[in-house]
Amino acid sequence: MNFVFISPNFPENFRNFCDRLHKNGVNVLGIGDAPYDSLNDDLKRSLTEYYKVDSMEDYNQVYRAVAFFAFKHGRIDWIESNNEYWLELDAKLRKDFNVTTGVQPEELSLWKSKAAMKPVYRDAGIPSARQHRVSTIEDALGFIDEIGGYPVFAKPNVGVGASATYKIESDEDLKAFFSEVSGRDYVMEEYIVGDIYTYDAICDQNGEPIFESSFRCVNVADSVNDGTEAIIFVLPDVPDQLRDYGRKALKGFRVKSRFVHFEFFRLTEARKGLADVGDFVGLEVNMRPAGGFIPDMMNYSHSTDVYQIWADMVCYGQSRKAQDGSDRFCVYIGTKDTFKHTHGHDEILARYGSRITMCQRMPDVFVDAMGNQMYMALLDTEDDVREYVSFVLDEQAPLLMPSLYA
Repeated sequence: MNFVFISPNFPENFRNFCDRLHKNGVNVLGIGDAPYDSLNDDLKRSLTEYYKVDSMEDYNQVYRAVAFFAFKHGRIDWIESNNEYWLELDAKLRKDFNVTTGVQPEELSLWKSKAAMKPVYRDAGIPSARQHRVSTIEDALGFIDEIGGYPVFAKPNVGVGASATYKIESDEDLKAFFSEVSGRDYVMEEYIVGDIYTYDAICDQNGEPIFESSFRCVNVADSVNDGTEAIIFVLPDVPDQLRDYGRKALKGFRVKSRFVHFEFFRLTEARKGLADVGDFVGLEVNMRPAGGFIPDMMNYSHSTDVYQIWADMVCYGQSRKAQDGSDRFCVYIGTKDTFKHTHGHDEILARYGSRITMCQRMPDVFVDAMGNQMYMALLDTEDDVREYVSFVLDEQAPLLMPSLYA
């Protein structure tokens, strides 16, 4: 099998996808703009060949790289980056090289446009926040009146992450928003009071999940927009309603042979005509693995190897990696240097050292969302999680609800 992996060096942990493919006997052919000598040694060992281009944004250069691989190694079986940013590039290359193992360009709008997602949620029977495609301030005011007033939440129609999002709470905020984003493609939604939970899955060629997981983000959007600190934890299992909605979303969005990351709200305040407290509401779908260290957190939480499960899906159509049932909470805390806490770095390591799975300083580019210093711990119970968060982020401990599931 010839697998062209687009930008295999970024994010850094994506080299694990290449490693598992290589171990399955696949010819892994990498294309990127980083010099070969700068690649991680493990990644170099995983790649059959690497083609450096001057710019990944130059389609002609990337096209020539794939053409070279096809000439030298034969028919290309897969083209994938596992990266939302390169969805269009991946799809165009597949079409031009007649690779049928992934989404084609004409199917992408359903995955990238938040406005296009709404009818899919509705048809799948998944509640989701009412939405308005931003056009004029007069139309926006009409939408705000229709849903019962402020606040509303605005975000790019096509985009990833919590950056460039706005919580709008007044006419003054609305005017400022229109002044700042004039001419850009945005959607506006009724503001949902709840916590973000995810449905993460690897599905086979029939769209059936062969791996499922869920993690909860306590305040990542606030971490970006308000400068707070982030708490993320992978749950030992997926809540029943969330699993049901996640599987419906897989079918509704016609997902096949992918690692996906779907986001949902779990309401902490009832929303009339939408859902009650504790219910899940569809937020958005991302056709990629969860970002950052989340795949590694899933491995710790479920005693498994999601990179291997994905590679087995590619090679065999199913997973050959069994889970041993010892599922636990894996908790990420990102502290920021601007905050002072009761317990310092050495005290955290002294108390939780045996349960810390990763601990490191974060690159500046990730600080807004993920903090300056990260601590990842593997914990057995909800009480253990609350105690850990209280110890590391004393002033943020109340953000954890009495139950991590409800």
